[in-house]
Amino acid sequence: MSTEDVKKQLAGYRQSIDNIDAALVHMLAERFRCTQAVGVLKATHELPPADPAREEYQIARLRRLAKEANLDPDFAEKFLNFIIKEVIRHHEAIAANFGSQNQQPA
Repeated sequence: MSTEDVKKQLAGYRQSIDNIDAALVHMLAERFRCTQAVGVLKATHELPPADPAREEYQIARLRRLAKEANLDPDFAEKFLNFIIKEVIRHHEAIAANFGSQNQQPA
């Protein structure tokens, strides 16, 4: 294989990686739009920002999916834990903002 062929193949792989990265960003944005709605619903009904049972279920589910996809389940769990922490942070902020909006003046 010539150097030019290697460069073309490398460029093709890199273009695929760039496309996948763009898709991941858009998918994460959509996921966070959904979790923001969950945060508002939780705040409205005074539910806690975190749901440990749901988180445990999601981690087990994602680990199974990772195994099926030949992706390291530990990596998948770390990735989901990062997302969960960010979602909880958003839910706490939504709850704090919702609570401050609904407080009656003294």
